[in-house]
Amino acid sequence: MTRKAQLLGTLITGVVALVSLQASIAQDKYPSRPVTFLVPQAAGGANDAIARVIAQKLTETSGQTFLVDNHPGAGGNVGTALVAKSKPDGYTLLVTADSAQVINPALYQKTGFDPVKDFDAVTPLAKAGYVVVANPAFPPNTMAELIAYAKAQPGQVPYASAGNGTMNHLIGEMLQKAADIKLQHIPYKGAAGAATDVVSGQVPLSVQSTPSSLAFIRAGKLKVIGVVNEKRLASLPDSPTIGETIKGFGATPWYAMFAPAGTPKAITAWLQVEVNKVLDDHDAIAKLATLGCEPYKGSQESLNQLVHFDLVRWAKIVKDSGATID
Repeated sequence: MTRKAQLLGTLITGVVALVSLQASIAQDKYPSRPVTFLVPQAAGGANDAIARVIAQKLTETSGQTFLVDNHPGAGGNVGTALVAKSKPDGYTLLVTADSAQVINPALYQKTGFDPVKDFDAVTPLAKAGYVVVANPAFPPNTMAELIAYAKAQPGQVPYASAGNGTMNHLIGEMLQKAADIKLQHIPYKGAAGAATDVVSGQVPLSVQSTPSSLAFIRAGKLKVIGVVNEKRLASLPDSPTIGETIKGFGATPWYAMFAPAGTPKAITAWLQVEVNKVLDDHDAIAKLATLGCEPYKGSQESLNQLVHFDLVRWAKIVKDSGATID
C-alpha cells in the first residue's frame, strides 16, 4: 500500500470515528425522548396542577415532550415507591408534595421507599395555599364558629380529605388536636372528588389546596373557614389564617422534583437549571398564581437540606398531633 493510500485510509477511519462519536453524543443528549413526571397523587390536586404547568413549559423550551402520569394510592406511597424503583436515567421523575416525601415516613410503618437513600434531589418547584372550606349552607363562617359548632356535636361533623395520609388528612388531624375538637374523617380518592362533594353538599367541610378549590371559592360555591398557611394568601387576602384564631397553628406545603438515586448529575443539574428558568417565566408565574401557588426556586442542595429538616420537624408534629392512618 502506498503512503498516499495509507494516509487516505487513516483519514477515512478518523472521519468515520468522528461521525460515530457525534451520533453517539446526539443519541445521548438529554432529553432525547419523552420524559415522564410521575405524580403520586390523583389528578385535580395541587401537585398535579403544578406538575402540568412545569411539564408544559419544559415541553415548549426543550423541544422534547414532558408528560404527567398520575399514580395515586396510600397517600402518595404507591407512586413514590414506583419512581424509587425506576431506572435512574432521567426519563422517570417524581414530582411530589412534601406530604408524601417527608410526612408519610412518620405516618406509615412501611412506605415502600426511603426518602433520602432512594432519591436524588433535583429542585423545589412551588408553594401552595391550603384552606379549610365549607359548603355555603354550612352554619359556621369562621374558625371560632367551627370550633364551637364541632364541640357542640363531637364526632358528628364530617370533613372530606384527598385520602388517608394526605396533607389534607393530616392538617385535619392537626386542627382537631390544636382546637380540641373531634371531626369525622371522610377519605376520598383525590382532592377533586372531595371538593366536588362539598360543593354539592354531600359533605359539609373539607381541607383543600388552593389549586383544587380556588375556582369554587371565587364562584361562591365554597366558602373559606380558615387559611392553613402561616400567612394570609395573596390569592385570598381577606381570608384569615387559622393561626389568627389558634395561636401557633400553620403550615405551608411545598412541592419539588426528585430523581431515582444514581441519576447522572449532568441530568439533574440540567433539570434544575431549566426548571428555575421556567419559574422565572412570567406566563408560568401567572398560571401558578391562578392556582393560588407561587414559585419556589432553589438548588439541589437546598432541597436536600429541606428534606432532612422537614423529616425531623414533621415526625414531631405527627407524634404530637396523634395523627394515624385509618
